[in-house]
Formats: sequence, C-alpha cells, structure tokens
Amino acid sequence: MDGETLVAVIVGVLQGIFEWLPVSSEGNLSIALAALGSSPAAAVQLALFAHVGTALSATVYYRAEILEALLDALDWRPATAWEGKSATTTFLVATTTISGVVALAAYLTLKSMVSELSAGLLVAAIGGLLVATGLVQRFAERAAIETRSTPDAVDVVLVGVLQGLAILPGVSRSGTTVSALLLRGHEGETALRYSFLLSVPVQVGAGVLVVAEVGGLPMAPVPTLVAVGVGAVVGYLTIDALMRVVRRIAFWAVCVALGSLAVIGGVLVALG
Repeated sequence: MDGETLVAVIVGVLQGIFEWLPVSSEGNLSIALAALGSSPAAAVQLALFAHVGTALSATVYYRAEILEALLDALDWRPATAWEGKSATTTFLVATTTISGVVALAAYLTLKSMVSELSAGLLVAAIGGLLVATGLVQRFAERAAIETRSTPDAVDVVLVGVLQGLAILPGVSRSGTTVSALLLRGHEGETALRYSFLLSVPVQVGAGVLVVAEVGGLPMAPVPTLVAVGVGAVVGYLTIDALMRVVRRIAFWAVCVALGSLAVIGGVLVALG
C-alpha cells in the first residue's frame, strides 16, 4: 500500500468515527493530517471532502427518517408551515439554505486564514475552537429545558448560522446544533434527530465546495475513493454504538481536553 492510499485509509477511519461524536471530525482530522505532513490548506480540504463518506452512511442509517421527511414535504403548505409535521419540513429546508450561505462565507474566510497560518498555528487555532465548542456544550447541558415540541423561525436562524459556521475546523456541527436545540427547549432525542437529518445535505455540500475550489478531487481518484469508501463503511458500522456512547460520556470535557492539547502542541510547533 503506497503512502497516499494509507493516508486515505486513516482519513476514512477517523472520519467514520469522529463524525458521530460532538468533538469536530473536521478539526481532529485536520490535526491528524497536519501531523502526517499535509499542508494546512490540503489538510482542511481533505478533512472537508471526507464528509462525503459519512453522508452516505448517514443516508443509509437514517433512510427511514429521510424517507418520512421527504413524504412529509409532499404535504407541505405555506398556510401550515409552522404546524405539525410541516414545521419539521420548514425547519429542515430553511435551516439547510441558511447553513449553505453562511458556510460559503465562512469557507472563504477559512481559505484566507489557512493561507496565512503555519501548520502549528492552524492546529492551535483548531484547538481553540474545540475548547469553545466544549464550553458551549457544557453550558447547554446545564441550561437545557424540555418544553418545545416543534421548531420555529428562531430555531431556523440559530441552527442555520451555527451549522454554517461548523465548516470551520474545530467547531463541532453536531455539538453546536444539538446544544442550540437543547437551549431552545427541544427534547434530547429530537435534537439529535434534527441534527443528523440536517447533516446529509451539509456534508454533501462540503464535498461539492471542495471540488469547486480545487477544480477536482483533493487527492488522486483511487485514494479519494478509498477515503470516501472507508469513511462510509466505518461510519455505518460505528454510528449505533457511538450514539450510545454519546449519551453516557461528557464530550464537552473531551472537546476541552483535546482542544487544550492542540493549542499547547500547535504553539510549541509554531515556536520551534
């Protein structure tokens, strides 16, 4: 196995595991790729494109929920946009739209930032965002109340913006969106369901964005297919077990710990 294919396998395995944990798969994957010698720009691009694999596994795993959402969309009417199942359809479509706009703006900012940073400073910056993500999750756990049954326009804007910003490595998409929904009073299982239904178009969009930016695939065709394929298989095999783990472990603390180590290590590398 050549070096590029080996990196592709590592990328797929890490993406397949980290995507389901509220610790920023992109952030941790970017750190791993930087450690393997990738340039900051290449690390971020490959970490983003790897989401295509877990988009496939999420589509298969949540196929029943996705089909239900599509069928509900057929009955959607403007007059009942925020009532019953129509409210869910409105939330998913409007949130995805806002996320796409915010993500594009954030990606352009990220591109400029990455070009100015060394590998060490990139790792430190990602670590800082991981720490912030962990603190947000901790605050949400303490302040969460379970009083809402359907999403509204405030949820759309809040979750849409946060999910768009999650294109920045170190910002956990699932961690921030679930935290926001909990703070808005949604029940935990509902927040997780919404978060993962939203993940599929966002992850595919991330892959498309990278292809448009690079003008092709981030790696050679075969290693790219390996990374996506391994990510899809590992993601599907691990999602159920890891979702059970998420309900038992304080991942806010994991975010803070990993982020702190990344900040220290990144600064040491930058100064070395």
